[in-house]
Amino acid sequence: MPTDQGRRYYAWLPFITLLRKEILRFWRVASQTLLPPIITALLYLFVFGATLGERLSVLEGFSYAQFVIPGLILMGVINNSFANTSSSLFMSRYLGGIVDLLVTPVSPPQFIMAYTLAAMLRGMLIGSVVWMLSTLFAGLPWQSPLLAILMALLASFLFAQFGLIAAIFAHNFDTLSMYSNFLILPLIYLGGVFYPISILPEPWEKLSCLNPLFYLIDGFRHAILGVGDTSFLLAFGVSGTIALGLFCWAAWLIGKGHRLRT
Repeated sequence: MPTDQGRRYYAWLPFITLLRKEILRFWRVASQTLLPPIITALLYLFVFGATLGERLSVLEGFSYAQFVIPGLILMGVINNSFANTSSSLFMSRYLGGIVDLLVTPVSPPQFIMAYTLAAMLRGMLIGSVVWMLSTLFAGLPWQSPLLAILMALLASFLFAQFGLIAAIFAHNFDTLSMYSNFLILPLIYLGGVFYPISILPEPWEKLSCLNPLFYLIDGFRHAILGVGDTSFLLAFGVSGTIALGLFCWAAWLIGKGHRLRT
């Protein structure tokens, strides 16, 4: 008879298998999933680092390159975390493979976490590469490296959940791309990646505070540079609340099998 340890292993085996599948899915096509965002980030770094980095300054005591690099790192984390879960789950729905997953002994939280951990691995991998490339253009002080990593993980987790929700509600590939092109990218650009919102005139500064991505970007930059437009605790609290809400929403949708069995 199997031991308690053996039973625990077999209970988690479907989760481990799904997680391994999701990691291998993006790793085997690294030229499509990892290389393009790295090249895009390198172009951003060249434009804002090599050309404008030492000529502009929007934050006292820091070059423009030092200001913008944290935002570019987090942008890579966010975009790739969202892309991984949204594309994978939507393809499973589109090709009908989701039916096989729904009959496996995987609970909704395990289902979500398998997709989420793979997406976070991809997002953090891209973010790490962007950071290493950024050292060619400017050095960062890294005032609180553990808090910076925590904020990056939270951003990755949040957008992995959003990717799952978007994949569930998307009707086709065009709908899925609309989430990225007409929602995420505008919120990133207007969330303080390229400028501090404190320099904006009213009412734009107040309106920027309604942008949820502002808190992710500013909290991450605050942890790295030691200064920001808001406190780290507020940024982390707002972002954590949104992430928890999205996780509960995704768990409810997957637990009900909403739009997954059709």
